Amino acid sequence: MRSIPLAAAALILFIVTPSFAQEWTDYVNRGDFFAVNLPGEPKAKDITWQGEYIVTYPGHVYTVDAGQSRYSVTVVDYTEALKKHQDQVKICKAAGGDGDQCQERSSTDMRSALLYASWGIIQKDPAAKLTHLVYTQADRVEGDDVHLTHPDGSRTFASVFMHENRLYILEATVPKGEPQPLIFQQSMRFLDKDGKSIRYESPYTNGFPAPPRVRR
Repeated sequence: MRSIPLAAAALILFIVTPSFAQEWTDYVNRGDFFAVNLPGEPKAKDITWQGEYIVTYPGHVYTVDAGQSRYSVTVVDYTEALKKHQDQVKICKAAGGDGDQCQERSSTDMRSALLYASWGIIQKDPAAKLTHLVYTQADRVEGDDVHLTHPDGSRTFASVFMHENRLYILEATVPKGEPQPLIFQQSMRFLDKDGKSIRYESPYTNGFPAPPRVRR
């Protein structure tokens, strides 16, 4: 997956979303370090995310309803994973646990976050048919792509990434017969502390040393 040139993005926007073409904006969120094209200003909500290994994490969901389509970006902050799991170890030992029962699992929790989130998307609608599950990238940041077709014919297109210990989940659900929302999916960018877009020279895997960044 790659950020697309402005001219190509405009063409896709014109073809794919004519009824909302005037409302699409480049939404930039410096607090959660991402930017993406959305058909309007999103509504933000604080959430608590249940990780795979007992502890919970803070997060935000940004949603836009555009006609019968719905777009969302969920950001989960795993940056305090080590502390949270260390606290859980203390609780476990205080309760009389020992050994593997009280194992510190912060690295495992973060390494599994992509797959755990992708599985959660698939499980949201047990009646939906999984039509696509593949590896993807956004500016060389590794992730998963998940496509579902629901019983009413509507389709969900989701992408999941993990960057600098933050989990990003992009979801777009469109009515039956509507094309894939490429203008949303292919516009995902990750930002640095100065709000500038990041692109790596080689694949980025969260939890490992980051490769060099492309000079803009």
